[in-house]
Amino acid sequence: MSEIKVLQFGEGNFLRCFIDWMVQKMNDKAGFDGAVQIIQPIGDELCVPSKILNDRGGKYHTCLRGVIGGKTVEEIEEITCVKGVDMWQNLDKYTTLPSLRFVFSNTTEAGIQYVKDQVTFPSKVAKFLETRRAAGLKGLVFIPCELIEHNGDNLKKCILQYAADWGNAALAEYVEKECVFCSTLVDRIVAGRPDPESAERYARELGEKDDVLVCGEPFHFFVVETPAGFDLEAELPLKKAGVNVVYTPDMQPYRTRKVRFLNATHTTLVYAGLEKGFTEVAQCIEDPEFNKFVRKVIFEEIFPTVELPDAEKKEYAENVLERFANPFAHHQLSSIALNTIAKWKTRCLPVVCDYYKLYGKLPEAMIQGYEAIARHYDSAH
Repeated sequence: MSEIKVLQFGEGNFLRCFIDWMVQKMNDKAGFDGAVQIIQPIGDELCVPSKILNDRGGKYHTCLRGVIGGKTVEEIEEITCVKGVDMWQNLDKYTTLPSLRFVFSNTTEAGIQYVKDQVTFPSKVAKFLETRRAAGLKGLVFIPCELIEHNGDNLKKCILQYAADWGNAALAEYVEKECVFCSTLVDRIVAGRPDPESAERYARELGEKDDVLVCGEPFHFFVVETPAGFDLEAELPLKKAGVNVVYTPDMQPYRTRKVRFLNATHTTLVYAGLEKGFTEVAQCIEDPEFNKFVRKVIFEEIFPTVELPDAEKKEYAENVLERFANPFAHHQLSSIALNTIAKWKTRCLPVVCDYYKLYGKLPEAMIQGYEAIARHYDSAH
């Protein structure tokens, strides 16, 4: 196994089908030669998927399937770059690794936050960095993948706040001078586990049963906002590996387009779809009436709030609908429903506010989606 170059906070399907898949590409095609150590960021013991992944020595498969240009694509790849999964309580084991350089994370929208005198993801990272600083080791490059605006900047701000709380000026200086924080935008729909019929077929084709195989769409897009003068590609050869990545000093136009057309639509439709008895996103698109609802959200309510050329918006919006309708994705509404309130605030509320500024009224379909969310939470309590 290669040396651990990547520490990853989050064992979920998305990072394994996005970041770990990219690390594998870099190992195979760009000479990166790095291993990933996954840290389960919450819980007092490893969850079942983490245990299975460890039993497999960190190896698993991704299955990318969908329709591109009218042609069906289905590709299974083995991911061998993951060393395994460990609990966050054991984080100190990895603090002083000289080979460690990159930290990726996906702790959900609620993960990157400062709460005074409480253990949070940023406080864990702050303590981790203090130990590393005290050992005289090189700083790290943080590339968070949480779907919040300026995720890298916010993570750095939280860490510095904890350093201030602790009166640790040396840590603050280390964070400012030795570490790099890159804000990002991630774009790939990851459905997770395959349906039972597909799982059986994959087991026959692979000659083994992989209970942590993860399915996603072929489409992927990664935007990384890099500081001036910092050449990330020189250390993390994503482009060389063929990854669809953009390095930019300002990712806002890309972020607004993706978060509003893709993520805000997901969050708007999820509980409205569940109320109709749907279990997957594709079913929502296949239903004629619900399709009208989704198109109204996208083309009548989100479309005017995105400040990009109409032709570019239309192309991306139609692309999103094609991805939603992917017959192979089996993208479960139940998985989209996780942390819905936090998602609605970051994804949908800005659209609602901008729409109101434009037209002096609320977007009808998006409010219907919110009402479905409210009904769910009201019934749950």
